[in-house]
Amino acid sequence: MRRLPMMGLAAALAASAAAVPPAHASTPDDQLVMAWSIDGISTFDPAQIGEVVTNEFIENICDTMVAHSPESESVVVPRLAESWDVSDDGRTITFHLRDGLTHPSGNPVTAHDFEWSMKRVLQLGFGNAASLTQWSFTTDNMDEAFQALDDQTFQLTLQQGYPVELILLAVMANRVAMPLDSAYLADRVVDGDFANGYLTTNTACVGPYRLRQWNAGEVVVLETNDDYWGETPAMRRIIIQHVPEAGARRLLLEQGDIDVAREPGADDIPVLAANPDIDIVPVRRHQIFYWGFDNANPIFADVRVREAMRYLVDYDGLGETVMKGLGVPRNTMVPLGAFAALDEDEGSPYMLDFDKARELLTEAGLADGFEARLFIGSSPYAPAVAQHVAANAAEVGVTINIERMADAELFSRFRGRDFDTVMLSWSTNLPDAHGMAARHAVNPDNSDEAKLTMYPTWRASWYSEEFNALVDEAVLEQDPDRRVELYRTMQKRHMVEGPFAYMFQTLRSTAVRSNVTYPTHALRVYYDLITKN
Repeated sequence: MRRLPMMGLAAALAASAAAVPPAHASTPDDQLVMAWSIDGISTFDPAQIGEVVTNEFIENICDTMVAHSPESESVVVPRLAESWDVSDDGRTITFHLRDGLTHPSGNPVTAHDFEWSMKRVLQLGFGNAASLTQWSFTTDNMDEAFQALDDQTFQLTLQQGYPVELILLAVMANRVAMPLDSAYLADRVVDGDFANGYLTTNTACVGPYRLRQWNAGEVVVLETNDDYWGETPAMRRIIIQHVPEAGARRLLLEQGDIDVAREPGADDIPVLAANPDIDIVPVRRHQIFYWGFDNANPIFADVRVREAMRYLVDYDGLGETVMKGLGVPRNTMVPLGAFAALDEDEGSPYMLDFDKARELLTEAGLADGFEARLFIGSSPYAPAVAQHVAANAAEVGVTINIERMADAELFSRFRGRDFDTVMLSWSTNLPDAHGMAARHAVNPDNSDEAKLTMYPTWRASWYSEEFNALVDEAVLEQDPDRRVELYRTMQKRHMVEGPFAYMFQTLRSTAVRSNVTYPTHALRVYYDLITKN
């Protein structure tokens, strides 16, 4: 993939080796042109991807064993497996693959690809290994846990009595269950890296699309996979241009240069909604925008300081201004719409209260305040929210120095435990309280050597054996009513004791041209179901 110089939208698209639209003209009927902030991409390896943007792309490039239904994110539907059986004890799930599955290389898709790919996630040990280790899969038991019985049959053996529905949604619909082309990648392994270097800029899997081109910080081009087992998508090509400013995305959409503008700003949404040629598609995501604190810092290790920070946010005020159309106030880690989530009132108990913040800081011995850095990325609303909390912090003697950076650097600093405070979002692909609790209330090993970078708790150096045990108890509970009770109690405690100040459950508001049908729900955007009329 050759590198292109920075250029305007029309020129960049023309340089993508595609028949693409000129400026100020409608896009072709069989192509979708999208503008988004995509500078957070660092790899296309499903074992390593940690960014929302890249995850969306890989979900449309690589199919999983099963999937979330396009109609409902909580319903499991077949994908590469046409059926599955569950043993009487619930510990063994046997998947039967569809006939005739073929990788873009021409190699058949087999159960051996699943076995190799899932073991590979554990052997590489990147952050996404947590999507397996949290369910007790390890390199020690993986030979028993992941077995290809023959080319068409894959067997998953659970180590504990987890609810099968949770395993299907959390593991087999997850990117860790994307079967890579093991035969093709065997020739692309360098120094035992399981082809991780190759997959940084390439893909090798079966799905409705394939990666045609990625120019970092500029453009991603996806094209249909001609040998795909399912229906051929109506959009032959998907072009995603990096346009970091929400205002610029709005202008391009209004001009007709693009079909989809992702993440319009709060000020842009009412203007776009009033345009008869544009529709706003809102979705309440399983994603929480939060303010995180480094608990290795003695200041933030004090639970009273973290509690004080929660009282420096005017949640309702921001919800009616900066976050209008972009998010709703939420102080618990579990989003509305997830199993066992607290309701709107119980899940949003905090409000702006300077007196309470001062009281807590005084109790912590910080009556004169302190100074800290706040890192933010390219989120369109992060600067305004950060300035809001910095101004409020100043009222109680706390100095917050805001530093904005590209998402890739922000993620690197946070994952490297190199920060004071940070503001960003966390998503889960599991519509269940465990999806967030497994990352925000659990930290299996707080040592630097553990490098559990896909655990925000680890990044924040927050460790609690009690919460680890609470999450284990809840996920293994077979009685649904008891599970709800356990998660509700956990959320109420975690809002006070946890390492993060949760602020908003985000909305994925997408602006699209009115001739575009844009299928999406809280956990997925389905490129292969997009149409134009």
